[in-house]
Amino acid sequence: MKEISKDKVIRDKLSNAQTSPLRTYMDLTVGSNATTGYFIKYEMLTFLFGSLSGGLGFLLRKKLYPGLLRQSGRGLIIGRNVVIRHPANIELHDNVTIDDNSLVDGRGAGDDGLVIENNVIINRNCMLQAKDGPIRIKSRTTLGSNSVIISMAGVELGEAVLIAGNVYISAGNYHFDDKNKPVMDQGAWSKGPIIIGDHVWIGTGAVILDGVTVGKGAIIGAGAVVTKDVPANAIVAGVPAKIIRIRT
Repeated sequence: MKEISKDKVIRDKLSNAQTSPLRTYMDLTVGSNATTGYFIKYEMLTFLFGSLSGGLGFLLRKKLYPGLLRQSGRGLIIGRNVVIRHPANIELHDNVTIDDNSLVDGRGAGDDGLVIENNVIINRNCMLQAKDGPIRIKSRTTLGSNSVIISMAGVELGEAVLIAGNVYISAGNYHFDDKNKPVMDQGAWSKGPIIIGDHVWIGTGAVILDGVTVGKGAIIGAGAVVTKDVPANAIVAGVPAKIIRIRT
């Protein structure tokens, strides 16, 4: 079990805004170690070009945003109103597409970073948050619209994973033993990383919970809630998810 540090919880960071709003904003957007010059560059680029529409907006973000990132490859496409936080922790490899209104937050990704490999497509309105662990999305994976990935101890999506819309992949739990104390004040913890193997298909509205490993070639039915490991090539469905059969 991994305890989640309180300084990784955004609620606690925002509470500090009463005393130092600018420092809190910098911590949330670029990190406490960022230089003033880097912060100003981030603010200028995102303000001027973040919501710019049409081909000109795509072109300018493609040319200028890589200067904020830890690493950027060829063929980058970033849509309108994409919010990128802690870009110095983020790697976008070749031919990555991030569609409109998505959030990519590398705040707690650490040295491993938030890494999106070649030919990955992040459809619109998605949220990727590395709160206290890295995120890696391997080549040719597609994340459907309105999907959420939250990493508390690490999330890894394998190669050529097909994820439908409204999927929720989230690590982390709260302690709740003290009934006289609000749950939000009792601390957070995680069982460990979520690992999705190669060639997995995850149906619409599925939920993958803390510490789960999904084996290669598995299929997760629409609306399933996955609380336990799924073997390779298994088809699972239901709440909680159960094995329907094994692909042969």
